[in-house]
Amino acid sequence: MSAITVKVGLASCGVAAGAMEVYKILEKYCASKPDITLKRTACIGMCFEEPIVELSGAELGTISLGKVDPHKVTDFIEAYLQGQVPEANVILSEKQEGSRNSLLQAQTRIVLRNCGVIDPKSIEDYEARGGYTALKKALASTPEEIVATVKASGLRGRGGAGFPTGLKWSFAARAQGNKKYVVCNADEGDPGAFMDRSTLEGDPHNVIEGMIIGAYAMGADEGYIYCRAEYPMAIAHLKVAIAAAEQKGYLGQKIMGKDFNFALHIKEGAGAFVCGEETALMQSIEGKRGMPTIRPPFPAESGLWGCPTNINNVETWANISWIINHSADEYRKIGTEKSPGTKVFALAGKIAGSGLIEVPMGISLHDIIYQVGGGMKTDKPFKAVQMGGPSGGCIPASLLDTMVDYDSINATGAIMGSGGMVVMDSGTCMVDVAHFFLNFTQNESCGKCTFCRIGTKRMLEILTRITEGKGELEDIDKLEDLATNIIKGSLCGLGQTAPNPVLTTLRYFKDEYLAHIQDKRCPAGVCTALIRYEIIPDKCIGCTACVRKCPVSCIAGKVKEPHIIDQDKCIHCGSCYTVCKFDAISKG
Repeated sequence: MSAITVKVGLASCGVAAGAMEVYKILEKYCASKPDITLKRTACIGMCFEEPIVELSGAELGTISLGKVDPHKVTDFIEAYLQGQVPEANVILSEKQEGSRNSLLQAQTRIVLRNCGVIDPKSIEDYEARGGYTALKKALASTPEEIVATVKASGLRGRGGAGFPTGLKWSFAARAQGNKKYVVCNADEGDPGAFMDRSTLEGDPHNVIEGMIIGAYAMGADEGYIYCRAEYPMAIAHLKVAIAAAEQKGYLGQKIMGKDFNFALHIKEGAGAFVCGEETALMQSIEGKRGMPTIRPPFPAESGLWGCPTNINNVETWANISWIINHSADEYRKIGTEKSPGTKVFALAGKIAGSGLIEVPMGISLHDIIYQVGGGMKTDKPFKAVQMGGPSGGCIPASLLDTMVDYDSINATGAIMGSGGMVVMDSGTCMVDVAHFFLNFTQNESCGKCTFCRIGTKRMLEILTRITEGKGELEDIDKLEDLATNIIKGSLCGLGQTAPNPVLTTLRYFKDEYLAHIQDKRCPAGVCTALIRYEIIPDKCIGCTACVRKCPVSCIAGKVKEPHIIDQDKCIHCGSCYTVCKFDAISKG
């Protein structure tokens, strides 16, 4: 019998789906099986298939099983050892056809190349995959050469704005000062976004190596990873990785025998969305309230404690080691001329393949949703995709051929953002979507700017009235006017982009606003106050199920006779609609 390796995905998504139970069963099973090596890994990106177990080493080659039943997992392994394909959900297969092979093959993985492959708590696993060879190569070059390489690669900051990373590094490198800092912004707060979490859970050393290289290039001797405390597994893996890197001599004094010292710390954020803005983030690291400050001076001139500071997000740092190892020219072969490389996206919403993907820049939205993401989750047609989180916008079905690069996405009125992508079908109300995101940013506003603090509140009040059927036509003009002034009058990116979900839904789905205002109707049947439930007499058999379920007793009628809903008492909860087995209640 050949020796085999069994890997279990134990990232947050896997644990939430029951992977820890699978792992514990396998621990007992493998204890008496010296030919089986059990290992932990993180998420390969297919969160919708968790728990995932990978088997390798036998004649069948490497296969991955999805949605693994913990009580059957040992049977799957026994079958695999005997050369039989397990009677399970084979999602990836090296020699056979896995149901998700095409989804993975459609990706280009640079940032995620080790996620779901290595044990994130093992520095030896990372080194076996070429880890820290880029650092050795960088330290054999001059800091100026490293900055020049990052510039030549065309890498743009993956945190949202897309500012050229090499240019940003050059500012910090030229800045005068005996003390400099580099910072990793892992304060991921967009609804539906989990790129940073998965990257840090799955491959923390790659981010750390990128930061060490950046510190060397810019002359920094200290760094911070600012990660929100709601990511306990990411923080735990970072702590293990930092300790291991220190023990191996990749962090600390005289790194690899060079006259280069670098210390790295973790700062746990309290979960304020505004702390994703770099000046607010630095205030938080310094122990102050996280509120944006006026720029200039920019962080490269005066950042943490008044020292030159460079801030990049998780994904940006995670590109650095690959660029150093493979060259700027190789990186530029991926993506487009103005947006080279790849982009990581968190797919959420009404999409079959919810999870994490990495695709080359220049791919179309259509290919992301229908090829890489596996298409729609429901039978309802695609309606829109929200990109850029609360700071982004909604892109309609008519623009599905839009290329995913910074300029093309910006032209739609949305933004690339850090990589959140929420897919919506025809059952989604776009006015409700705008209300949801504006409610989020209004709650997360630090309150420093009058336009952001009060302007977003006024916009939210108008949207609330519209969803309740109390809107007026002039409300549309008021929304647009308020949006313009909030964008112009806000200090930081939160306020400057807060109106984007409203502006894009007005731009592409104005008819839905008009339906809410003029017809007092929600076309998607989502806004509770505008939904009307009526009993269809020809279909109602008088079973009384709706009567018993109604929380306000607004349905009357005799047994075996058609019932009637009292519209004045109805609270539009939908209980009757849900419980009726005869399609005798209409919703409109």
